[in-house]
Amino acid sequence: MNREQDHLLALLDEIDARYEQIEKQISDPAVAREPARLIALSKERGKNRPLVLKYREYKKLAGELAEAQQIVGDATADADFRAMAEEEVERLTARKEHLLEELLNTLIMADDMHVDSVIMEIRAGTGGEEAALFARDLYDMYSRYAASRRWRIEQLDMSPSDMGGFREIIFNIKGEGVWSELGYEGGGHRVQRVPETEAQGRIHTSAATVAVLPEPEEVDIQINPSDVIEHVSRSSGPGGQNVNKVSSAIRLEHIPTGITVNMQEESSQHKNRAKAWRILRSRVFELYENQRRAERDSQRRNMIGSGDRSEKIRTYNFPQNRVTDHRIGLSLYNLDKIIAGNMGELIAALREYDRQQRLKNLYLAPKTGVSTTK
Repeated sequence: MNREQDHLLALLDEIDARYEQIEKQISDPAVAREPARLIALSKERGKNRPLVLKYREYKKLAGELAEAQQIVGDATADADFRAMAEEEVERLTARKEHLLEELLNTLIMADDMHVDSVIMEIRAGTGGEEAALFARDLYDMYSRYAASRRWRIEQLDMSPSDMGGFREIIFNIKGEGVWSELGYEGGGHRVQRVPETEAQGRIHTSAATVAVLPEPEEVDIQINPSDVIEHVSRSSGPGGQNVNKVSSAIRLEHIPTGITVNMQEESSQHKNRAKAWRILRSRVFELYENQRRAERDSQRRNMIGSGDRSEKIRTYNFPQNRVTDHRIGLSLYNLDKIIAGNMGELIAALREYDRQQRLKNLYLAPKTGVSTTK
């Protein structure tokens, strides 16, 4: 057994031991009287259960393989019995190697697969009206991809431009594995094309920024209401029966971080407040997660990108029908399909690159670090 495999099995032993500890705590009547703690422990158990069950299968198989190898090495054993054991060794060895690969992939991607809801924010950057139209195109691209994956999408807030684009749009996408696929989209997106507003046929460069925030449940992050200042005002913009007449717009300010959220999409103050709190929790959670990751995993973030809005990650060149992801040096000449929502090839390349980098980091990391989130 090589050193990398020793390291992997040591990590899995830690997770297995933690799983047993959680099961004992969940069975404790004292824990049952603390709903928040019970929910948190149940979530942690649910996240690690597939990995632990697979690892226990691996250990059982390893024991069976050792027994078969012992029979093969026993010169006093019946020849036919040894022949059967040799076949069993071959079968179990192949199964063991396959299980080990599955365990490795599950371990390094487990945290991402567990996040099934994200809040995405797209903002038009440089380029005026053309940038707003590009922001709309990005939203349509993600919406179509979400539909193809049977994920649910919900608009939370938007600021339309005069020509039907978006100065800003905030939306939620929910579905199994959503963060593991769309978590790479955060950063600066640049478009090169002849704008609808261009009369001379010249190619312009415009930009939009994308933020992807894992949406935490309330149990994942506790925000003290006393740390949040709420401002209520009348909504601005085109009015319906209530907009501009009723104080329905909500502005939340989180004092410890300075994060603010404005929401006036709905005519109901209650609905705007609920949406604003969802976005606030996601932004605060992402800020704290970034700080934690920066301390633990700065090497990985440099490899695949930080997700920061200011980091240019991708160029969409319409004249060449080309999409280039600058983080991994990949160019695909099917922009027309990608912008229509067929993002599978692009996302698969990013996931595989990320998997390889995480694999390297796993063997470089100290044994105590078992989390591998983005």
